Amino acid sequence: MPADKPARLLSLDVFRGLTVVLMLLVNNAGDYTQYYRPLAHAPWHGCTPADLVFPSFVFIMGVALVYGLAAVRAQPERHRAAIGRIIRRALVLLVLGLLIGLVPYFYFTSFRIPGVLQRIALVYGVCAVLFLKTTWRQQAGLGVALLVLYNGLLQLVPVQGIGPANLEPATNLGAWLDKCLFTVNHIYLKEQGWDPESLLGTLPTVVTGLLGVLVGQWLRRPDPDATTKAVWMLVSGSGLVLAGLIWNGWFPINKALWTSSYVLYAGGISLLVLAVLYFLVDVQQWRGAWTWPLVACGSNALLVFFLPEVLERLLTRLKLHDAHGTVFYARDWLYQHLFTQHIANPYHASLAYAVCYTLVWLGILWVLYRRRIFFTV
Repeated sequence: MPADKPARLLSLDVFRGLTVVLMLLVNNAGDYTQYYRPLAHAPWHGCTPADLVFPSFVFIMGVALVYGLAAVRAQPERHRAAIGRIIRRALVLLVLGLLIGLVPYFYFTSFRIPGVLQRIALVYGVCAVLFLKTTWRQQAGLGVALLVLYNGLLQLVPVQGIGPANLEPATNLGAWLDKCLFTVNHIYLKEQGWDPESLLGTLPTVVTGLLGVLVGQWLRRPDPDATTKAVWMLVSGSGLVLAGLIWNGWFPINKALWTSSYVLYAGGISLLVLAVLYFLVDVQQWRGAWTWPLVACGSNALLVFFLPEVLERLLTRLKLHDAHGTVFYARDWLYQHLFTQHIANPYHASLAYAVCYTLVWLGILWVLYRRRIFFTV
């Protein structure tokens, strides 16, 4: 029905496109050991622009689901069918995430179970149901409770077989839980004994999604006016960043652990970016040549995450042989013959590879957008 069609928030589409571009640059360095720091993840504690990609997607997802489910929320008799669709979508995302871990060999005894899409699937399911069934005050209260609970779990609960609570990569409570549930053969860094998308870390990630849900509800309110909304978003985003920096004093900002301070800090930055884009694009109507390419980039976000990940796994595992019988991998050959042989500075070469790879995918996304081809679940 026409009443069910959500209003389009173009600034959110632009934000998604910007995040896709940054994701491609971050995930496709020529050499991760020689890459400019802003595009590389923080070694452990701390936060770089690269560490803002994942929470931005989760935040955007939270805002978007409000626009997608707002009409259903007002009609309780439709909740059951909507929850069924939510569960199906979450399961598809979960399966796609597991499939990435299985490519290319499909070794079921040693594939990665946690992952980015798996976490997004769980967070989407929880946030969507909470949006349908709870008020914004209950969502905010639950978010605060989860952040405090997670802080307590990681810093107060002793780790069985290891000792006192700690925030080290392989010995924190989340890493211990993953090894108990999945075993080391089914986590990303099995040699080191931990996974950056731990199951326990899903709890604070839900709060990142809820921040987006709360912002989506704020934007859909009939009052105040749009400019006032943008101003309050700027104020709230600044407050979240400040709160995250303060909490960082005893619970460090850490993307791999998805610490409570990281939730506030990264969520605040996402809110600030959206506030600026909302004011420029939706309030001031500054649209045109600079917005539509970004909208095109974000129009197939799932596709541009899934296929490059699969392609990367194939290229890094496909063995080739030269005339002398030397064995090498396809990705290494591409990088060496097309970039390092022509660019002396290894950092420039690594960035050039990422930029070229990104431009190829942006071209594909633009063609799909022009042909109105969209891949969704």
